Amino acid sequence: MNEVPDISTHLAVRLRDLRTGAGMTLDSLADRTGVSRSMISLIERGESSPTAAVLDRLAAGLGVTLASLFARQESEAASPLSRREDQPVWRDPESGYTRRNLSASGFPSPIELVEVVLPPGARVAYDTAHRAATVHQQIWTIEGAIELTLGEETYRLATGDCLSMRLDRPTLFRNLADAPARYVVALATDPHAAHNPYR
Repeated sequence: MNEVPDISTHLAVRLRDLRTGAGMTLDSLADRTGVSRSMISLIERGESSPTAAVLDRLAAGLGVTLASLFARQESEAASPLSRREDQPVWRDPESGYTRRNLSASGFPSPIELVEVVLPPGARVAYDTAHRAATVHQQIWTIEGAIELTLGEETYRLATGDCLSMRLDRPTLFRNLADAPARYVVALATDPHAAHNPYR
């Protein structure tokens, strides 16, 4: 996978724009997410490589999905076509997993598609439970197998299996095999069914 060279710069600008657009200060976002003010500041200046877990906490605090952090701001002028060479790819510095945003960047749609490759033995934990909007997610395993723990429940997904879930509990992805696992994540946000614990 060819990683987009300016992904860190994109994340920095995107996070800052989302935060200021929501009328939040660094301190208020830190209070909301548990991510330190200094860490958020470093990320927004492009001076830190955040982990997937940190980005997910920031996304939840901003009321958006993790995938949307890698997309451009929505625009009616955005193309509905997403060429593979234009799809942003990001690598988690902690687990080594890579995620590719498949959906057309900036094109208004309630559905987001992401392709993930989880290396052998890798684990990725998302501890965010409360979100500003209800997010529905489906995981479709294309190659290999993964173990997914959702709250107190654990599922083993083999090639071809698909799991439907809501992002309302801590989630852990693990690849217990000695080969990479590849899966597609489909997300849909329902802002009308939102439960915002910060209001």
